[in-house]
Amino acid sequence: MQQLPKLGLKNKVSAQEWQLRVDLAACYRLLQMHGWDDLIHTHISVCIPGTEHILINAFGLAFEEITASNLVKIDIKGNIIDKDCPFEINPAGFTIHSAVHEVRHDDICALHVHTNETIAVASVEEGLLPLSQYSMFALASMSYHDYEGLAVNDDEKLRLQNDLGDKNFMLLRNHGALTMGKTIGDAFMHMYDLTRACQIQLQVMATGMKPIYAPQSIIDGIKAQANIVHDGETGGQKAWPAMFRRVYRNDPSFAE
Repeated sequence: MQQLPKLGLKNKVSAQEWQLRVDLAACYRLLQMHGWDDLIHTHISVCIPGTEHILINAFGLAFEEITASNLVKIDIKGNIIDKDCPFEINPAGFTIHSAVHEVRHDDICALHVHTNETIAVASVEEGLLPLSQYSMFALASMSYHDYEGLAVNDDEKLRLQNDLGDKNFMLLRNHGALTMGKTIGDAFMHMYDLTRACQIQLQVMATGMKPIYAPQSIIDGIKAQANIVHDGETGGQKAWPAMFRRVYRNDPSFAE
């Protein structure tokens, strides 16, 4: 069995970058724990504030193998910063993530999945419907992007950027989902809400009974209500420490 290179970057990068690496590695482990990892083919990226450097997973690693030290640091053009890095990145994953990081400087984290539920809802004309409380959060900041094949063409980037706009949730038609967040925890919680919304929508539709749709006024006011619940903080800020502890209890090696 091939052994992965042992890298130790904790004392070789800034404290800010190291914390982002630890949180991002934890998020990759969470995706694996939730069954959202699609073998090796989805991605979470984070832009290091004050730089144009992006952290992303090494192509070919299972998500349970990802650690803070083996995340790959690239520039906005996809060039690997550390010339001694033994890993590569996925060009298709980079196209999507570089596109959003180019235009969304305050939202440092982009999370992309190919789950059955998000693909199914993204592949119907109606898209996400206001059928559950989870869908309210997503619909308050929802966008769509049409399928253009594997995301390897640079000319798709502008269309993706325009479709995303200032939204935090995107359904990629026939492909999957993308969420943005000001923190890694925010991007994770946005994907959790979107995934649950898609799961519930498919279950409701499978009953064959007449659904009840929530009114637009509820969707319009959901953000203000959420601020009350979370004392003005984001859902990610509230839930992330608990999710981090869950990952650590399961396998603390992600923080190496």
